[in-house]
Amino acid sequence: MTLRALTRRALLATGLALAAGLASPARAADKLTVMLEWFVNPDHAPLVVADKLGLFKEAGLEVTMVPPSDPSAVPRLVAAGQADIGIHYQPNLYLDHAAGIPIARVGTLVETPLNSVIVKADGPIKSLADLKGKTIGYAVSGTETTLLGQMLAKAGLKLDDVKLVNVNFALSAALIGGKVDATIGGYRNFELTQMRLEGHPGTAFYPEEHGVPAYDELILITRRDAVGDSRLPRFLAAIEKAALYLTNHPQEAWKLFIAAHPDLDDALNRQAWTDTLPRFAKRPRALDQGRYERFGTFLVERGLIQKAPALAEIAGEVK
Repeated sequence: MTLRALTRRALLATGLALAAGLASPARAADKLTVMLEWFVNPDHAPLVVADKLGLFKEAGLEVTMVPPSDPSAVPRLVAAGQADIGIHYQPNLYLDHAAGIPIARVGTLVETPLNSVIVKADGPIKSLADLKGKTIGYAVSGTETTLLGQMLAKAGLKLDDVKLVNVNFALSAALIGGKVDATIGGYRNFELTQMRLEGHPGTAFYPEEHGVPAYDELILITRRDAVGDSRLPRFLAAIEKAALYLTNHPQEAWKLFIAAHPDLDDALNRQAWTDTLPRFAKRPRALDQGRYERFGTFLVERGLIQKAPALAEIAGEVK
């Protein structure tokens, strides 16, 4: 075969390949909606960084993150199909199950407790026992007051020994303003820094150090009948890569985060970023069976639920 014939054949093959490419455009990314539990903040770093690094795109996903108008409605909205994934709390998962909401945990975002009892550092309360007769502000009844009850019990007190006041989500303001003597529900990676920046340093007592079983603060949920959705393993794989990137390159990741949300580039969020980094799950798909069973038993013992659900009823296996 002549050189001209070979060249013509090569050009023909190239033309056919180009034509095939034009006739078969790249497959569109699968859309996925994630409903946050609150407004965007450093707790959501793996999602934001996964998006900015193009990890979702590599996984064939187009992910949209949506802050909720009502944070308490996230599990119900996910169960109703208004979002594919929701960010939720492990302690609340058991109450949702008891209420008949068909959701399941499919991943972990923050694998340590963040909740805490906070008091003024220069105030008279130096131990949980000092809370006797004091006023404690809370934001959400149920799980928060249950955690508080156990913490008080370890100090020899009962819930009846304190006065509970619902201050909604104005926890720091209520404590700084003297409306309450302590709060339950403030996050150790946010409220403590917020108080310090406002000139009122705080001291925190941690539930897991005062009789409460360790738990995952932030988890990823979906509808129970959607656990087998093929988008979920791709999403979780992207989140895992982002969590590892955060660990290895915290400053570069911070730049990506504030590029996406420049309004969060302030002292509070910079410190929250540093404080939250070690708490992200490096294996978001992994499930600690014992941890979930222990916490279910704890809620039964505290009288918040009648029966601890089987693990398969509240957690799905993503393959």
